This record gives sequence, C-alpha cells and structure tokens, in this order.
Amino acid sequence: MEREGGVVRVAVVQQPPVLLDRGATLDAAVTHLHAAAAAEAGLVVFPETFIPGYPAWIWRLRPGDDADLTGEIHQRLVDNSVDLAADDLRSVREAAAELHLVVVCGVHERDGAFGRSTLYNTVVTIGPDGAILNRHRKLVPTNPERMVWGQGDAAGLRVTDTSIGRVGTLICWENYMPLARYALYADGVEVYVASTWDEGETWIATMRHIAAEGRCWVIGSGCALRAADVPESFPGREQLFPDPDEWINPGDSVVVAPGGAIVAGPMHEEIGILVADIEPSRAAAARRTLDVAGHYSRPDVFQLTVDRSARDPVTFR
Repeated sequence: MEREGGVVRVAVVQQPPVLLDRGATLDAAVTHLHAAAAAEAGLVVFPETFIPGYPAWIWRLRPGDDADLTGEIHQRLVDNSVDLAADDLRSVREAAAELHLVVVCGVHERDGAFGRSTLYNTVVTIGPDGAILNRHRKLVPTNPERMVWGQGDAAGLRVTDTSIGRVGTLICWENYMPLARYALYADGVEVYVASTWDEGETWIATMRHIAAEGRCWVIGSGCALRAADVPESFPGREQLFPDPDEWINPGDSVVVAPGGAIVAGPMHEEIGILVADIEPSRAAAARRTLDVAGHYSRPDVFQLTVDRSARDPVTFR
C-alpha cells in the first residue's frame, strides 16, 4: 500500500521458520503477511532462505565424522525445498495478491528443470498481483554453504519495477561484493533489500555504507533463531543445538535511509515484525551529490560487464 506523498510502509519479518518443514513455514509466512497487511504495509520482506529455514547446522557439523547426520538433514532439506516451476510458493503468491503486497522472500530453491538435485539460495520478488517478478540466485555460497547450494548466475541480478518502487536484492555476503552492488546501482535501485544470516556491528555498518554509497533505501532482513525454535523432530537436535536458551542468530534487522541514517532497528534478539515508513522516490534526489553509476562514474576509466544470460547445464534440441 502506497501512503500519502509516495510513502510506503515496509514490514521486515524477523520470525523463525519451522526448520525443514516447507508446508508449516509457508503457513507461517501467510500468517505474517496478514499481520503486515493489518499494519498497512505495502512491502513485506522475509530473511535469507526463510523457506524452510537457513541451514545453521552446517556451521556445527564436522566433515567426515558427521557424514550420516549431514546426509539425513540434507535429504529432509531437499524434500522441503521450493520448486518454482511446480508453484510451491502458491500460497504466498495468493496471499500477496489478496492483500495487494509486494513480497521479497528467501527460499531454498530446487531447480525443477535440470537435475532436480542441486539447491540454490534464492530470493524471489512477488508483485501485488501474485506474479513472480524476479528470481535471484546467490552468486557465491559462503564457506560451508558450498556444501548446500550451487552457484547462481546473473539472470536475476537486476532491479525490478514494482508498485512501490524499484526493488533490487542481494543475499548475505553478496553485499560485500562491490561489483554486484554496482550492478544494482546502475540499474536504478530505490529499495535495496539485503536478506541475510549475517548480524552484528559490521553488518549494520555495511547496511549504512550501502545506503550512503548507493543513495537508496536499504532493508537488512535478518534471521532470528533460538535453539528453542528448532523442532524436536530435527535430526541431531540435541547434538547440534543443546542449549534451548541460545540465540543461534539474534536477527539485527534494520532499515536505513539514503545517506546512511538508521530509521528502524536494529531488532536484536527479538522476535517480531520491524515496521518503517520509507519514500522510495527520495533516492533520485539523494543522488544529486553522489550518483556512483551516473555523474560520479568514470566510464572512460572503469567499465563493468554483467552477463545476464542463464547458465543452463544442457541445451536440448
């Protein structure tokens, strides 16, 4: 919903998923969409791989020694991942259309066209009519994440025109990749969404830096997860998450205005929905003094080429 004067209310969902349970997490996502709509939000953002939950276990499993447990967990993850071709996000799409919301949601994506075995860390942008407007796959999985996800291509490395403004997305440590950021700046991003598992002072400083560098609104959407949120049915739960009081991730969702001022958050060690009013059209005026892909660029000195062609593993003729 666009409010008076081009103001848009954004709702950043900092709620735990139901780990390894796609159906239950989709139901939770729809519930959160209704809560955001009740708060008069026009844009709703979920964290990195919200469906069916970030693979926090990979930072605790030991290569070799935990091979059987790793395989059992991964099988559950594959079975509960999202196949966009099979319309596994239908309930979220229908809720977006019913409530007239723009939705940005992170998922474990299982490619329904090739192989059907490799997973991707994907963020999906859904329009207020329920249509999927963009799918961006994380370019480089970080450290042990490479045992979970394949590498994405740049087909979705783009800014999307939506009813609330021009939305661009990068995932977690992609936001530390200067050229990936620059691609979104050059595409005219107004609302820059950074869905992440990262947290803490350095991450928040990065969100502020991007807002100052790109002169855009920045939404840092963090994962809040406690050991007590891990379902009892999770394989190896007692071994991996023995302390129910532990914050596995404190969240730290934040909303930053063009230039770097924090307008909401960070929401630390807290479960809920972070709400803020933003004005996407302010991004263009904020670039009067600094437009890194415009009057502050030097294309005669620096050049960036982005290959957006899909990298399919096979061509059938």
